[in-house]
Amino acid sequence: MSSVIAPATSDTFADAAARRRLAEVVEIALAEAKRLGASQAEAAINVSQGLSVTVRLGEVETVEHTRDKGLGVTVYFGQRSGSASTTDLSAAAVRDSVRAACAIAKYTAEDDCAGLADPALLAREFPELGLYHPWNPGMDQAIAAARECEAAARAEDKRITNSEGATLSTHAGLEVYGNSHGFLGHQAATRHGLSVSVIGQDDSGMQRDYWYTVDRAPGKLESPESVGREAARRTVRRLGGRKLATGKWPVVFEAPVADSLLSHFVGAVRGSSLYRGASFLPDSLGKPVFASGVRLHEQPHLPGALGSTAFDNEGVATRARDLVRDGVLQGYVLDSYSARKLKLQSTGNAGGVHNLTLDPLGDAAGLDALLQRMGTGLLVTELIGFGVNTVTGDYSRGAAGFWVEGGAIQYPVEEITVAGNLRDMFRDIVAVGADVDTRGNLRTGSILLGALTVAGD
Repeated sequence: MSSVIAPATSDTFADAAARRRLAEVVEIALAEAKRLGASQAEAAINVSQGLSVTVRLGEVETVEHTRDKGLGVTVYFGQRSGSASTTDLSAAAVRDSVRAACAIAKYTAEDDCAGLADPALLAREFPELGLYHPWNPGMDQAIAAARECEAAARAEDKRITNSEGATLSTHAGLEVYGNSHGFLGHQAATRHGLSVSVIGQDDSGMQRDYWYTVDRAPGKLESPESVGREAARRTVRRLGGRKLATGKWPVVFEAPVADSLLSHFVGAVRGSSLYRGASFLPDSLGKPVFASGVRLHEQPHLPGALGSTAFDNEGVATRARDLVRDGVLQGYVLDSYSARKLKLQSTGNAGGVHNLTLDPLGDAAGLDALLQRMGTGLLVTELIGFGVNTVTGDYSRGAAGFWVEGGAIQYPVEEITVAGNLRDMFRDIVAVGADVDTRGNLRTGSILLGALTVAGD
């Protein structure tokens, strides 16, 4: 680790007094809702602060300090609901917001699926997940880290001719949620990152690429030098890109872009898509949706992970569970409303999934081994555009990457399109690498698919 990336002490959101003050605001909101006759109510507060510094070509380009706070409240009168929000956390302003929500509820239609989460599902235990690691770098330290990162990228190869800048960011926040079932929970969390994007040029033209590191703890970030060097390496290797002849080939999605396949799957099994009839995987519970052997599961209590939490946005307890086991769909992604629509039970996913992980499949240890297994085909390292139809599963996206023969990269390719249908693509997964990218909430290694249509010349 570079000496530039070092933790500093700051307990802005960790002390009990700060949490107690916000809890009191939530309690004021709930008490006011009850006084006004609401049958149920919920309130959530989020306060945060952060710093973002961007350096380009060695000069400071932007410096941004953020301090945000806000309260959102929802009230229910039977099956009518109303919501309001405020950034003023004074008692008077909170009560005004509750009154506004109550007034709105009088004009909304009844909805038999509206209401709080089932009390039996609310979290009762709050494990320590190690999500809060405050970092308060001085301005000079933040600028120095961004400069070091960009300088390392520009010095890595003489073909790096320009930069889109390097950015260091820090973020810390505290969330408090409570409802009229008696639930009150809080969570403090941090997120820090460093990224850089550079431009390379030779006789073939120009290319750009980037790299980044992100973690809840500053001491676990990659060093500025290593981030910069990786960004330069990824940029230079794309120079001299060619087109491909149209054909059908095996395709490897590199781990940093493979998570997009998981996001399409989550969208298809999300409750809101299912009850609206807008999913290409309707009525798939208990049926094969992936290749045999595939395991896709949530791990909401991983210490320090970016998707970890003890409870979802409705206070429902999170739990480890398999969404897919041996290729078979085991469950949906549901909040309370969509669960009622589908006559099911909330899965603790109000706000999304939690560290959704695709386990390695096959004997491929990493990307190189996966390419060896593929033999001849396409390695995709960048996806462009949003050509995905979530109703039919039709998939068509612009891409860039590398042509592979004999298990080895031969040359970069660009201006191509990869196309198929997600239903078929999920069933056609041949292997998943152990090179798991943990920099987000969707965690997977590189993915090898048996065949996709690759459109080029």
